Amino acid sequence: MKKFLEDSLPKPTENPWQILQSTSIYENPWIKVREDKVINPCGKQGIYGTVSFKNKAIGIIPIDENGFTWLVGQYRYPLNEYSWEIPMGGGKVVFPSQKSFEEQILEAAQRELREETGIIAEKWTKIARIHTSNSVTDEEGFVFVAEQLTFGNNAPEETEQLTIKKVHLSTALQWVLNDEITDAISMIGILKVCKLKEIS
Repeated sequence: MKKFLEDSLPKPTENPWQILQSTSIYENPWIKVREDKVINPCGKQGIYGTVSFKNKAIGIIPIDENGFTWLVGQYRYPLNEYSWEIPMGGGKVVFPSQKSFEEQILEAAQRELREETGIIAEKWTKIARIHTSNSVTDEEGFVFVAEQLTFGNNAPEETEQLTIKKVHLSTALQWVLNDEITDAISMIGILKVCKLKEIS
């Protein structure tokens, strides 16, 4: 199966875009917005705006021995909507570092799960790498499955007013299919873990 996918999805290495000039438009501790003057793949000049994220997006799906998981509900400012999601947050990756990239994102995942839900897990498995909206942002996300759980008190950040809900993975899957969960990282993570664990 893996070889079939590799054969059917070639990855051209030549970049058809040319950057003539790059200008920083806006920056804060979390994002940076730049505008590039470019020559597009058709050879015409134009502009391209990109939002760069300073942290990696990291989502976690904690699963107990009976197939239950924990979702987090919060009001999302950009959407002006309430959103149910898997536990998630931002993880800074430092280069150079004494720790590898993989170690740094795992530590961020462990921290986010503990802060948002109070859950500590002994077993961690990375199941997905995601580009959330690759036409306008270079944001890179990762999803972990956390198992062999113990429970304590959560400690959310001051910007987070969270509701925590325990549901079976099959229920979370139905909420994704019914568009009750719309966050991209949550949807991808839930769909993939249900496929891997043969949950429907």
